[in-house]
Amino acid sequence: MNVLLIEDDKRISDFIIKGLEENNFTVHLAETGEIARELLQDKLWDIILMDIMLPGIDGIQLTKLMRFKKNYTPVLMLSALSTTEDKVNALDSGADDYLVKPFHFKELISRVNALTRRSKFKYDETEKTLTCGALVISPDEHKVTEDGNFIELSPREYKLVLYLVENKNKVISRTQLLTAVWGINYDNNTNVVDVYVSYLRNKIEQNNKYIHTIKGTGYMIKD
Repeated sequence: MNVLLIEDDKRISDFIIKGLEENNFTVHLAETGEIARELLQDKLWDIILMDIMLPGIDGIQLTKLMRFKKNYTPVLMLSALSTTEDKVNALDSGADDYLVKPFHFKELISRVNALTRRSKFKYDETEKTLTCGALVISPDEHKVTEDGNFIELSPREYKLVLYLVENKNKVISRTQLLTAVWGINYDNNTNVVDVYVSYLRNKIEQNNKYIHTIKGTGYMIKD
């Protein structure tokens, strides 16, 4: 498995590279966002481990650039920034998961394996599109349309509607949505799910109602 590590702290990068190579990963180091940007153009990677505070282009900017260019390689952010706002900002930029430094190496390996399994599952899927009523989701293009009209969604909104449609006509709890869409252990008292469901409704329910609130539990999307 090919890993691109984007980290400017040599002490941390040496530690991560040593541990990953001992677990049979092939690791290439980029010490700046500019170097990483070139490597992203030249080669396909199985996963990207990225610090946020990088010289030049930072991790948030680089992730947004990747997603803008339709590069959906899994991104695991590694950062000393630990507030909920920092995590939400990184995930909304298009990152798939977030791990706060310092971390236990076993947890890093577990997160990497989970993200690459999820990515492989998506690529192995035979169904090219998902539908819910007039909504059509094209996973290969990360595109959502309704009656043929493109709906512009943020990366997090897209992941939310994709997960709901993959589980349509099922009641999904807020905890399930936090785990599947945000990929980190949020405080269960957070209202981030409700906020993003509201964002999503404003964008996809101009003509039809899809998302139903299940009181005391969570949400369900119906045809």
